[in-house]
Amino acid sequence: MKWMRLLRVAILASFLAHAASGRTACLAGGPDSQVVARELRSASFTGSAIGTDPVRRFAVYLPAGYEASNERYPVVYYLPTSFDDYWASFDRRGARGLLDRAIDAGVIGKFILVGVDMNTRIGASWCVNSPVTGNWEDFAVRELVPHVDASFRTLATRDSRGIVGDFMGAYGAIRLGMAHPDVFGSVYAMHPVGTGSGVQIMHARPDWDLLASARSLDDLKGNGFALIFTTIFQAHLPNTSRPPLFVDLPARKVDGKLVIDVELTDRLRNSFFIEALVPRYAANLKSLRGFKFDWARSDTNMDHIYSNHALTHKLNEFGIVHEAEEYNGTWAGRNWDEDSRIYTDVLPFFRRHLDFAATAGKGRD
Repeated sequence: MKWMRLLRVAILASFLAHAASGRTACLAGGPDSQVVARELRSASFTGSAIGTDPVRRFAVYLPAGYEASNERYPVVYYLPTSFDDYWASFDRRGARGLLDRAIDAGVIGKFILVGVDMNTRIGASWCVNSPVTGNWEDFAVRELVPHVDASFRTLATRDSRGIVGDFMGAYGAIRLGMAHPDVFGSVYAMHPVGTGSGVQIMHARPDWDLLASARSLDDLKGNGFALIFTTIFQAHLPNTSRPPLFVDLPARKVDGKLVIDVELTDRLRNSFFIEALVPRYAANLKSLRGFKFDWARSDTNMDHIYSNHALTHKLNEFGIVHEAEEYNGTWAGRNWDEDSRIYTDVLPFFRRHLDFAATAGKGRD
C-alpha cells in the first residue's frame, strides 16, 4: 500500500540522517557485533592557538553478545597513524570482520576496541599537551577513558585496559602508556616513529626556507616533511606568539647553510624522543603488564629502523622488560588482513596481558 511505502521511505530517511550525524552510526558485519560512532565535546582544547575542534570523534567495536548480556569487557584503545582516520579501519579496511573472526577463533577473548581521532588540523598531535594544538594527553586520560567507562560495560581497571597504535599512533601509545601506567596496563606499538635519533639528524629533513617563509599553515600543504615536523614543533617547541606556525624553529638556513639552535634542539630532543624519556619513566614502564613494539626491516626510511634498534637497547640498559621485534616486510602493509600483524601478533599479545576477569593484577619486576 502507498502509505506503507511512504512509511518505509520515512524510516529509511530517518535512519540515514541519524547515522550521518556521526553520533551512533552502526556498521553491518558479524552476527551481532557492532561498531558505533560517537563524539565527545572536550574541554581540553579551549584556547588552542590553531583552533583545534573540541568535538572529538571515536569508533567503538562491541563484540557479539554485548547487547544481550550484562558482561563487562576489557578495552583496547587504538590510535591510527596520522595518515589515516579513526573510522577508516572499520569503514574501508574490514576491522570489524577481522575482530569477529579473531574472537570466534580464540585468538583473543571478547573485548571492546576504541579507535580514536587524535589528529590536529594538519596531522599528528603526538598525544601531548600543547598551548598550540590543545591538551591531548589530558583529553585521552581525563576525558576519553572515563567517558568510555561510563558509557559502555567496560572492566574499568588498568589491568583490563590496553593501548595500541600505528606509526605516529604507536608513538602516542608508548607516550601515554609510559606516563599513565595506572590507566593503560598493556602497550603495543606498531612500527613507532619518534623513538630516538635516526641515521640522519632531524634537521636534515624539513624545508627550513619554507617553514621560515610560510604565511599560513596552508602554505605547507603538499610538503610531507614540512607538515610532519611542524606538528612535532607545535607539540614540543610551541610558541603562541609566533603565528602562523606557532613554533620556535630549532634551525634555519643562512646563506644556504644550516644553522642549528643548540638550546632549542636540546629542548626538542629531551621532550620528543621516547628514548630520552626512558630514565624518567623507567619505573612506570617496569610496572606495565606487557610492553611490545615492532618495526619493518624494509622500511625505506632507515631512521625508523635505526632508532627502534637503539630504543630496545636503551630499555635493556634500564632493566625494562619488553618485547621488540623486527619483522620482514615494509611498513603500511594491510594491517586488517587475516595474516596481518594485528591478527597474528597484536591480538594474541592482548590475550596474554589483559585481565579478562577484572582480577587484581601486578606489574613485573
